[in-house]
Amino acid sequence: MPEDFLGLAGLFFSAFISSTIAPGGSEAVLALMVSEHQDQVILLVGIATIGNTLGALTTWFLGYIAAKKYPIDSLLDTKKQKAIMWVRKWGRWALLFSWLPVIGDGFCFAGGWLKLSLYSSIVFIFIGKLVRYAAISWVFAGN
Repeated sequence: MPEDFLGLAGLFFSAFISSTIAPGGSEAVLALMVSEHQDQVILLVGIATIGNTLGALTTWFLGYIAAKKYPIDSLLDTKKQKAIMWVRKWGRWALLFSWLPVIGDGFCFAGGWLKLSLYSSIVFIFIGKLVRYAAISWVFAGN
């Protein structure tokens, strides 16, 4: 039981860290765990999705806080402002793509910066992360 808990905690923290500014390898951790524990796919996908969603919400809150202190032009370079433009254009729908490497973190930051509804941000981020992790688990579960 303790090694199961440690493995699940490791998956959670890997997913959390992977969704913040720091790079991570939660997809590889999930793939390994799914291939070894095919009877626990739903649990593994759920833990990875929740951890990754909470990490993305951390980035969302950083954007929310930054917007209060700094005007957008003074804080962000042109590349990062692209994420702001995408979220302005597509709104919460852009958060479905929060799972994308590099730009996904920008979408979450922009969502907070633009003060998108926290509730809808959680829902759209969660759905995007869930679909990504479900697809990864489907591939590595041998289905």
